Amino acid sequence: PSRQILRNVVWPEEFPFKKEDFQRYDESPDTLFYSTPRFVTHIDDAAIQALTKYYATVFPPSNTPGVALLDMCSSWVSHYPKNYAQQRIAGQGLNEEELKRNPVLTEYLVQDLNQNPRLPYEDNSFDVITNTVSVDYLSKPIDVFKEMNRVLKPGGLACLSFSNRCFWTKAVSVWTATGDVDHVWIVGAYFHYAGRYEPAEALDISPNPGRTDPMYVVFSRKVRA
Repeated sequence: PSRQILRNVVWPEEFPFKKEDFQRYDESPDTLFYSTPRFVTHIDDAAIQALTKYYATVFPPSNTPGVALLDMCSSWVSHYPKNYAQQRIAGQGLNEEELKRNPVLTEYLVQDLNQNPRLPYEDNSFDVITNTVSVDYLSKPIDVFKEMNRVLKPGGLACLSFSNRCFWTKAVSVWTATGDVDHVWIVGAYFHYAGRYEPAEALDISPNPGRTDPMYVVFSRKVRA
């Protein structure tokens, strides 16, 4: 069903969410919450494998000249395919110790997107942007999705993946008040209202529905023109 949600959607004319939809139970600075490194994974191994397998089908081949990736809201692990490498894989996240430990990144920066959604990268820089199990924490999602669009190359791919697990006190209220199927629609809406994306699509890549963590991907490409 999640795959169907974004097919033939008739979007409301106006952005359907209010300011309070993006409030969180814990509004203290995220930098405080993430100041201690957490060398743990936030989804189970089966969900991680499903995500890695998905990435393997959509990423440009390893070591393709000129290809660059951005892992947003990154940590000590990006779940990219084994031995995947490009000349440039940038990571943006909230904890320097975690980012330093991430073997796939060629560069990283510490930035709180809820404080400052503006990315310090040039226009049309990246072929792929990934964001794993973190879209639920964005309190300024349209600003962030516009920035993603700006730094993507025309035709570049943005992949947002999520499960049903999160730090509840830090997720935005529109997320914690809704279920998995709604989450697909919400992320699709972020793409739509940010503009300059192709219609978003959804995939349910949950490895063992009901037995292991569910896993969803909502993805879109920056329009070429």
